[in-house]
Amino acid sequence: MTLQPISPARYEDGRKLNLAGFAERFSMGDLSGLPLLWQRFAPHLGHVPGQRDHDSYGVCYNPDAQGGFDYLAAVAVNAGQPLPDGFSTMALAPQHYAVFEHHGSLQRLKATFDGIFQWLPQSGEEQADAPLFERYPAGFDPADDHAVMEIWIPLLRK
Repeated sequence: MTLQPISPARYEDGRKLNLAGFAERFSMGDLSGLPLLWQRFAPHLGHVPGQRDHDSYGVCYNPDAQGGFDYLAAVAVNAGQPLPDGFSTMALAPQHYAVFEHHGSLQRLKATFDGIFQWLPQSGEEQADAPLFERYPAGFDPADDHAVMEIWIPLLRK
């Protein structure tokens, strides 16, 4: 199957974002643990101390040359909020982003990412050395063929 590059829905200057949730290390060769991480975190949605809204975030950071990366399933929280044991925190600095929409179930998310990373070298943009993240709106259903979520790719400002 030949993929077509995907154009960004928009460009955004993101604000500082304080996140809290559960983190694990994954490999591009085996992403099977990602749904399990979200299943463990799901009961906390709407109940995390200091939670700011109802969106949730999947943050990819600390990539290595072997395809490994850390992933944080999280919500936005007030800075400095005491959290239960087992929670990880992260502060995303303000950053310039290309924002892409993914339509449909998460079964097809890899194809969207592949299209984005086909677009990137042809776009004249350059990815910044910063975490990229997925933003899931409140009520997002990962199996819904009509669901919409966003992928925020950090870019170097020109």
